Amino acid sequence: MEGKSCVLTLFTNRYQAYQPPQGVPVRITLGAPRFKLPYSLTHAVRELAPRREYLSRPEPEFIKAYRADLDRLGPARIAERLREITEAENDHRLVLLCFEDLSKPALWCHRRTFASWWKDATGDEVRELSPMADYKQGTLM
Repeated sequence: MEGKSCVLTLFTNRYQAYQPPQGVPVRITLGAPRFKLPYSLTHAVRELAPRREYLSRPEPEFIKAYRADLDRLGPARIAERLREITEAENDHRLVLLCFEDLSKPALWCHRRTFASWWKDATGDEVRELSPMADYKQGTLM
């Protein structure tokens, strides 16, 4: 693929803070929100949700397992899946959503682990759209 259809601009946010002008909302959690959203959530990339086997493990173990899953998928396959959404929506801006409020100190989240992995794999930044505590997410190995 060439041209505009190749462009991907990725962001992360939490379900409760997402605003439609930010881009296309994309669920990357195992479960959908059980609360009413003021926007439509029509896209999900289940491949980016962490697996139940390590979901409740301590952060270093979680990050190692989650990054290994991302490595197995690879950036090309993930980009292909994300581009399907950009083409369907005619918008290159995707906002990958999950639940955690990262403005609270000591909270961490797989969306920032994905962002760190994506930067390592592709060189492209994935900016968080919500406030974050001063904690470097997703960089433990």
